[in-house]
Amino acid sequence: MKEMYVYIMTNKNNTTLYIGVTSDLVRRVYEHKNGIFKGFTSEYNLNKLVYYEIIDGETQAIEREKQLKKFYKDYKKRLITEKNPSWQDLYSEICSE
Repeated sequence: MKEMYVYIMTNKNNTTLYIGVTSDLVRRVYEHKNGIFKGFTSEYNLNKLVYYEIIDGETQAIEREKQLKKFYKDYKKRLITEKNPSWQDLYSEICSE
């Protein structure tokens, strides 16, 4: 099975959240951080990785992404806080793995 990632990006004030799915988390977060593609994340300056999950299988990862997108913002914030209480940018963590 292919290893996939479901992740959440936010801005410096943690006010807007973006949920995505990718097979290459380091590359994808780099693209968000550098505004490589124009869209929601570049428009709202969502360049801080605050949460990610490793999922086995593309279909399962897409299903998890859809599931997270349906949840209310308060649930998403609790999910982030459980794994990353200070909402630190996890990019350096994934680059060193």
